Amino acid sequence: QVQLVESGGGLVQAGGSLRLSCATSGRAFGTFAMGWFRQAPGKDREFAAAISRGGGITNYADSLKGRFTISRDNAKNTVYLQMNNLKPEDTAEYYCAAESYGSGFTRNGNGYNYWGQGTQVTVSS
Repeated sequence: QVQLVESGGGLVQAGGSLRLSCATSGRAFGTFAMGWFRQAPGKDREFAAAISRGGGITNYADSLKGRFTISRDNAKNTVYLQMNNLKPEDTAEYYCAAESYGSGFTRNGNGYNYWGQGTQVTVSS
């Protein structure tokens, strides 16, 4: 059974940074493209970033380019989301997701096979 566990969320002031981590288990990490999504209260889930199985391809929501960076360490079975210059509108529950044999281009959450439980990010003004 594949499990994804996020960590690293918390409360940060506007302009600050956080790094989210998502540790996976249950199947070879390198067989998954990975994505990060977020959902703010009262809003739909939205795509944040994705990365290919080998890490060579990354993909970002246009609004997050330049502030967020996705990366992965296949030796540690972990994907990261570095978030800089955080804004109050970044406040949301953040989820990592795994796409079996994915390309790193999938932005639709329905294309992902496994999800973590989420980690809360709150940015104060």
